[in-house]
Amino acid sequence: MKKFLIVTAVVVMALGLGSVALAKGGPTGQAGKSNTAQLYLHEKDPSTWEIVDGGAWGKMKYNLSGSTLDLVFNGHGLEAGGDYTLIYYPDPWPGEDLICLGSDAANPGGNVHIKASVDSGDLPASDDDNVDDGAKIWLVLSDDVDCDDDPTRMVGWNPTEYLFEHDLITFDDLP
Repeated sequence: MKKFLIVTAVVVMALGLGSVALAKGGPTGQAGKSNTAQLYLHEKDPSTWEIVDGGAWGKMKYNLSGSTLDLVFNGHGLEAGGDYTLIYYPDPWPGEDLICLGSDAANPGGNVHIKASVDSGDLPASDDDNVDDGAKIWLVLSDDVDCDDDPTRMVGWNPTEYLFEHDLITFDDLP
């Protein structure tokens, strides 16, 4: 019985540590040798840019190359009924010529689901200040982004309501 309790305690602790690792981002990037990758987004403290423990989060699965950027994003722990837009954000502020990847309203459980196929061109774009590092992907309040005018850009800033990338991504637009 004592051995069973010790083994059970070890398993519970291991599962707990595993969920902490997931909350901090989990594995990001390419899945093996496939053309598929994933990116975790997190609620962050805008004064430190540290991930908020127990905060809202999301996971985006996407293709690394192709004629379109195909993605599926699932966000969790968001404000129920809130309208959100997933964007590629090129620096510098206000992120002119950002790309709106898709939108959804959070359900009563605070979850959003965005599935899209976007003609994005290469990410990051050649005029992005992060061109040598990768593309920023954010989930923002739909009211804080202008997806309709030219140039598209951020029109508000409420970072405590957003999800920010855990890592930067790249996408190779193929002919």
